Amino acid sequence: MSKLLVLDVVGLTPRLLAHMPRLRAVADAGFLAELGTVLPAVTCPAQSTFLTGLPPSGHGIVGNGWYFRDLGEVLLWRQHNALVGGEKLWHAARPGSSVANVCWWYAMGADVDWTVTPRPIYRADGRKEPDCYTDPPELHDELTAKLGPFPLFSYWGPGAGIASSRWIARATEHLLSTRDPDLTLAYLPHLDYDLQRYGPSDPRAASAAAELDAVMAPLLDAARDRTVVVLSEYGITDVSRPVHVNRALRAEGLLRVHTQDGMEYLDPWTSRAFAVADHQIAHVYVRDPADVPAVAKLCASVPGVATVLDADGKAAHGLDHARSGELVLLAEREAWFTYYYWLDDARAPDFARVVEIHRKPGYDPAELFFDPAGPAAAKRRAATALLRKKLGLRYVMDVVGLDAGAHAVRGSHGLPPADPADAPVLLCSDPAPARDRYEAVEVKDLLLRLAAGDGARPPRT
Repeated sequence: MSKLLVLDVVGLTPRLLAHMPRLRAVADAGFLAELGTVLPAVTCPAQSTFLTGLPPSGHGIVGNGWYFRDLGEVLLWRQHNALVGGEKLWHAARPGSSVANVCWWYAMGADVDWTVTPRPIYRADGRKEPDCYTDPPELHDELTAKLGPFPLFSYWGPGAGIASSRWIARATEHLLSTRDPDLTLAYLPHLDYDLQRYGPSDPRAASAAAELDAVMAPLLDAARDRTVVVLSEYGITDVSRPVHVNRALRAEGLLRVHTQDGMEYLDPWTSRAFAVADHQIAHVYVRDPADVPAVAKLCASVPGVATVLDADGKAAHGLDHARSGELVLLAEREAWFTYYYWLDDARAPDFARVVEIHRKPGYDPAELFFDPAGPAAAKRRAATALLRKKLGLRYVMDVVGLDAGAHAVRGSHGLPPADPADAPVLLCSDPAPARDRYEAVEVKDLLLRLAAGDGARPPRT
C-alpha cells in the first residue's frame, strides 16, 4: 500500500514547467506525460473525470455550472458532491483507506475523512466574509488558529494571488503531519489568475509559475515518503476577443429579460433560447426542439463561434448528458464567451459590477480586474467599501467593469489544446507506470494502481 499526494496544479503546462524546478524534480525522479483533457476543459468537469474515470456524459458535470431545468435557474459553482455521478476514487480504493480533500471541487458532502473547502460567511446584512468549511468541524478552528482565516479574496477577484495557494499548501502539510491520510487531494489555483489576466505569452505567467513552485517546495518536502502525482486540468491559451452570444440571441427575440428597478435580469422561464457562457464553451438551452435548427444556424453566424455541437456532436465529445444545452458552442481559438445579455450597460443588474460567482448566469473573467475603464476610481470605491464594512455599515464592492472589449482578459481555456506546449500534463514521482500520454479518464485507474503498489505493472502502449 502506497500513500499518495495528488496535486491539481491548474493551468500547468510544459511551457510553465520550465520555470518550476521543484516540480520538474518530481518528473525527474519519475516521469512526465501529456494529459488528455475533457470537453469542456474547465475545472469541474476535469476534476470529476479524474475522480470517476468517466467523461461528462457519465458523471454529469457538463461545466462549471449549467441550467438546472427542474429549478428554472442557472447555477454555477455548486459544492455538493452528490451532483457528481459515478463511482468516486475513494469508493474504489482499498477498504479502510483514509482520504483528505483540500479544496478540490464538489467537496461538501463527500464521504471522505477530512474535507477543507472555501465557504464564505454570508451575514444577514449582506456582508460576505472570508472563511472555509471543514469536516470534521473541529478542523476549522485548528487550521484557522495555525494559518489564519482562509484568504477568500485572494482565491478569486481582483485581489486573487498567491496567498490562497500558500494557505492551501500549508493546510495540506498540516493534514499530512497530523492525520497521515492514505490519499490526499489538494487544489492549487494560482496559475489561473495571471494567465487569464495577461495570457501565457506574458512574462508575468512565468513569474507566477516560479512563485507557485516556491510555495509548493515545503509541501513537496513534507511528502517525501509518498508517491506524488501532479495533474493539470487544462492549459490556458492567449485570447483577445469577447463573444456576446446572448446579445445575439436577444437581438433575434429568442432571449427575454424581466425588469426590476430599472435593471434587467435574464428570464430563463420565458426565453426560447439562452446561453450559459463558460470560458471558451457555451451551453445553449433551447426550450422548443423545433427551434434548435434555427438557433444553431444563428449561433454559427456569430463572429467568434467556431463550432456548434448538436446532439451528434455532443455525443462525439462525451457531452451528451441531460444537463447539457441542446447545443454547445465552441469559440474560436482567440475568443471567449461573455454571459452579457443586456444591450445597455445602464440596464445591467447591480451584481454585474461586483464579484458574484453565484448570481451571474455565466462565467465572468472580468472579476479578476478592477474596472479597466477607471481602475483608480474602482480602487477608491473598494477602499470606501472596506471602510464601511469595518464600521459595520452596508457596502457594495462595485469594482468590476462591463466593457469586455476594454478588459485585459488575455487568457482563456475550455477547448482541446492546439499546441502541446500549452497542453495539460501529468507528473508522477514513481517511474514504474511511465507512459508518454494519459487520458483524463485513465487518471482514476492510475491512482488506484499507485495506491495499491501496482505501479510496476508493464505500461500499456
